[in-house]
Amino acid sequence: MKILILSINYWPETTGIGDFTTYRAEYLAAAGHEVTVCTSFPYYPEWRIPEQYAGKWALDEEHNGVKIVRGYLYVPRRLSSIKRILHEASFIVSATLRGLRQKRPDVLLVVSPPLGLAAPAMLLSRLWRVPYVFDVEDLQPDSAADLGMLPGWVVKILYRVEAAAYRHAGLVTTITQSMRKKILDKGFAEEKVTLIEPRMDGSLAGLRPGEASAFRQRYGLEEKFLVTYSGNLGVKQGLDVVIDAAALNRGDSSMLFLLVGNGADRQRIESRARELELPNVRFLPLLDREEFRGLMAASDLCLVTQQPAVSEIAFPSKIVTYLAAGKPIISSVNLESEVARLTVESEAGKAVMAGDPRALAEAVRQLRGADLRQLGENARQYACRRWSAERVLGHLEKILVATAARQPVRSVMEEGIGR
Repeated sequence: MKILILSINYWPETTGIGDFTTYRAEYLAAAGHEVTVCTSFPYYPEWRIPEQYAGKWALDEEHNGVKIVRGYLYVPRRLSSIKRILHEASFIVSATLRGLRQKRPDVLLVVSPPLGLAAPAMLLSRLWRVPYVFDVEDLQPDSAADLGMLPGWVVKILYRVEAAAYRHAGLVTTITQSMRKKILDKGFAEEKVTLIEPRMDGSLAGLRPGEASAFRQRYGLEEKFLVTYSGNLGVKQGLDVVIDAAALNRGDSSMLFLLVGNGADRQRIESRARELELPNVRFLPLLDREEFRGLMAASDLCLVTQQPAVSEIAFPSKIVTYLAAGKPIISSVNLESEVARLTVESEAGKAVMAGDPRALAEAVRQLRGADLRQLGENARQYACRRWSAERVLGHLEKILVATAARQPVRSVMEEGIGR
């Protein structure tokens, strides 16, 4: 089967949608399918194109059996509403132009955001007379409306585009039950929307003590009790709660809050930590794979944070990573959210209300005195049961085959995950 994937993020990006799309494409290629990914040049989460890709308008590559077709992307140095619109629009145009030059596939897999990829999806689907699967990783119109990130007139346009994208898709997929319900509540039939959850990185289940000690030695962390946040340092993550919790705990020199990664809000958050003169907060850049393994091995507790309004419209992939690595977690999120439910269901830690630094600080103190080894084992077992690659990616392959053949997907959905 020939599969064309449209996604703004892809390898060598290692976080969020880039990671999701990469492992899916490589699994499908390893399963014998002919996979092409139409994507941009890597930029996330640093919001900077690496030197080896800078200045290029287009480039074709191959990596792990996947053909990668890259097109131009405008990456602003400082984000604003207008610049974000231009950023996404530039890729939608380049994806359309680059997509038109590809061979006719049997099925399209279109990853949103950006929601505007619905435009080339609908165009290519009609031109080639092939169906597309619209994969929703973030309910972008709801995010924009709830967080006030874009002008109202833009949000209205996004909702219209969203409706058209779902209506014309052969199938709509998303990553959590709560996101699926929100899509169904927009007026779409049960059989039109299904789950394709993230998969765990199975190699994280085999972290070694030596990796932890090497990481601690490399960064001078000694015997500190490490409370780690790793991933995108953006507005949606609501990371002020971590800084404020650290401020409440500044007197404990044996504990360190470690924020690792990059993103649009990093400079502001780092500046706040300096202004508060917090000796128990440290920032590290995005780590390569080997160092990230060391980070996970060395961490005692891992944090998931979200602004309250985000909790039902986006799912942080870091929770899958933390649980796969066997790490106890604290989730500072809306307590009615999918993330809070998973935290409790996995018996791997505690969920506290988003934006409440006192609750977060107290949860850290409580879990420090708990049986962290048992919490970590609970985390690992839960991840293996729910997010194994065989289960998750096998389900994806069945869905794409059924959609390409224009067969009913009900029987495939009944075998689905996370139901």
